[in-house]
Amino acid sequence: MPSITRPPGPKGHFLLGVLPEIREEDIKYATRVAREYGDIVFMRVVNIPTYLISHPRYIEEVLVTNYRNFIKAVYLRESRALFGDGLLTSDGDAWVRERRIGQRAFRHEHIDTYADTIVRFTERKLDQWEDGQTRDVHQEMMRLTLEIVARVLFGRELADELESAEHAISVYLDQFADRFGMYVVPEWIPTPANLRYRRAMRSLDGIIYDAIREGRRSNGDERSLLSAFLHAQRRYGIEMTDQQLRDEMATLFFTGHETTGLALTWTLFLLGENPAAEARLIDELDTALGDRPVTMADLRGLKYLDCVIKESLRLYPPAYGVVREALSDCEIGGYTVPKGSTVAMFQWVVHRDPRFFDNPDRFRPGRWEDGLFDRLPKFAYFPFGGGPRNCIGKDFAQFEIALVLATIMRRFRFRTVKGHRTWPLPSLTLRPEYGMRMELRSTVNSRQSTVNS
Repeated sequence: MPSITRPPGPKGHFLLGVLPEIREEDIKYATRVAREYGDIVFMRVVNIPTYLISHPRYIEEVLVTNYRNFIKAVYLRESRALFGDGLLTSDGDAWVRERRIGQRAFRHEHIDTYADTIVRFTERKLDQWEDGQTRDVHQEMMRLTLEIVARVLFGRELADELESAEHAISVYLDQFADRFGMYVVPEWIPTPANLRYRRAMRSLDGIIYDAIREGRRSNGDERSLLSAFLHAQRRYGIEMTDQQLRDEMATLFFTGHETTGLALTWTLFLLGENPAAEARLIDELDTALGDRPVTMADLRGLKYLDCVIKESLRLYPPAYGVVREALSDCEIGGYTVPKGSTVAMFQWVVHRDPRFFDNPDRFRPGRWEDGLFDRLPKFAYFPFGGGPRNCIGKDFAQFEIALVLATIMRRFRFRTVKGHRTWPLPSLTLRPEYGMRMELRSTVNSRQSTVNS
């Protein structure tokens, strides 16, 4: 039976397509049109034909079954000022080669050794907090995960360079968000914003190249992911240039702190909004750990902690969408998807689909306790993407989130500041547009009060 050429979808503006609606509704627009038009929706974003795919079976076709027919979307391929030709943006043989090196660098015997660093850096952060303080938890988690990834990636603390790195990444994300505007100024035009962007990228390059030169001088002997990359390339007889290493380190530097920091931010927000879940998590940690710090060995037994993280990543996946471009004509769900079309798959949409999750907009960690993960269709839940191009640092991110969250919740509870607006802003990642101002409440003090009473 021949495929039908085009699925249903919104008509949109004659010139801009659905871009005005996307700008107005953000990520909620994708949810609305998926619920209104079905699992495959056609829409035009300015001059780009776009297919919104929202059923796990069709997502698997794109990311696994027919993955060779799809490359990264143009907006990522054009993000080379930050990522260069790293794993996030590259395709073809270059991606295969560097993915192979990266997988060896991310072997468990390497990443498991960083647990003490993660806990130590988190404890150091918590020593700066006090009961009753109000802090921007998003800003705090971004700085913490940046400190951790710098130590894990380069084998040293950035100290003086940390603020410059943080600023550069913030400038990059602002520039990326602006590229979704109706009027985009090309990067080569020397506007104040573009000049600020170039300065930020030069600053970040300087930090990364300095770390690479230091890593080569030490022959990769220090304990770091950069060293693991250097050893892995020697094992395979592949010599990576400084530029290639820079691209991989920049990619890991960004993704290794941005998505983890956001996952922690949204989790603390959800726990603060749901005191019963928060109390249950703290009770599990108290029972399992007593007064000692959490370790990697503890994570397997902290079942409710795992449920909390799964549920947070379901509702607020930091990487909230996967976008690909078709290399040739293909068929998905009985519809023709022409060469050059964009295919968009949003975790935000699928993770909130009532066909797969009861009360999908509610934060209910307990839903994962009875084997839900194993019963779900593949790609009904995919916070780290999927297929051959899934997140290479997935395991590292998951145990980092767990270690940091367990360490924090041993000492503090959180409550959102009254009147503070919490709104997810979809750019390259899903950031809280107005930050995340929360009040800190010491669990140590409450624990001591209980004992004394």
